Amino acid sequence: MFAFFTPARLRTALLAALGAAAFRLLGLPLPFLFGPMCACLIAALAGVRLQGFGQIAAGARTILGVAVGASITPEVAHQIPQMALSVSLVPVYVAIIALIGVPFFTRICGFDRVTAYYGAMPGGLQDMVIFGQEAGGDVRALSLLHATRVLIIVTVAPLLITGVFGASLDNPIGAPAREVPLQQLALMAAAALIGWKGGEKIGLFGASILGPMILTAALSLAGLIHMRPPAEAVLTAQFFIGMVIGVYYVGITFRELRQVVLSGVAFVLILAALATAMAEIVVLAGLAPPLEAFLAFAPGGQAEMTVLSIVAGADLGFVIVHHLTRIIVVILGAPIAARRLVPGNKGRGTGRDL
Repeated sequence: MFAFFTPARLRTALLAALGAAAFRLLGLPLPFLFGPMCACLIAALAGVRLQGFGQIAAGARTILGVAVGASITPEVAHQIPQMALSVSLVPVYVAIIALIGVPFFTRICGFDRVTAYYGAMPGGLQDMVIFGQEAGGDVRALSLLHATRVLIIVTVAPLLITGVFGASLDNPIGAPAREVPLQQLALMAAAALIGWKGGEKIGLFGASILGPMILTAALSLAGLIHMRPPAEAVLTAQFFIGMVIGVYYVGITFRELRQVVLSGVAFVLILAALATAMAEIVVLAGLAPPLEAFLAFAPGGQAEMTVLSIVAGADLGFVIVHHLTRIIVVILGAPIAARRLVPGNKGRGTGRDL
């Protein structure tokens, strides 16, 4: 037990807590997400030795899975057929990203084909790193490329939400724990743990989010769960998400900063243009309001987009259905791509969470 809490982990937790406190004192938005992220990012770039929290951080992600699942009510389920047209654009979106991203990373940035493919795909950060590693890609480059993508999206998206779409970021994220009945808390905790570990057992990709989400959605549709996780739990999830993003930059060199991170920044600009085009198509076709269309096609991670959707008061069901479709398309395409890129590679994917 005590061996788990190494000096590096304690240092990381302290820096993250100080970052959250500073952001809150300054009245900055999303202090429990941006505070830990900025503090750990600055420390990592300064050469401070940090360390992630492994299973504890993965456990915190289960809270977001429960939050999404609890939002899938019978009313939302009845609306899913109405999302079919906009959801059908997601595979097209992913295909365009691959067609542009792979040549960009190979011909302009100089990466090998495997790293280029998994670096371009807007899947989950952990999943793309694991798949890329098993296919023979550059793990360090993939980690930095996807961390950069998530970092920029998480930083810029709130500015667009407030400045362009006129939404606030102070929507209630959940009731205080003292107002949530013990029975609801117990059901949500059971759904989080059983969904997470059960999902891992059957090899479900993104098990820490998708497992709890599926189980909680079933309980919500059955009328057993009718509340989201308490606010304190959602803030805890934000804290660990922000910390993990910053920790990914530990040990970065000037060469990596120049080659990998700048390549990631350039590609995010390409992704932003593609996401804007897809969102505009959805809005002009009358398939969704602007805010929901933007959040549905923003190429961020599942966990981060869930947090932003909650605090912006967006239609969580609409946003998450599109992100799940994107992740599924990317994951299903990974083994096929691996076989084509590297002859003899089976392209196995574990779907584990780091």
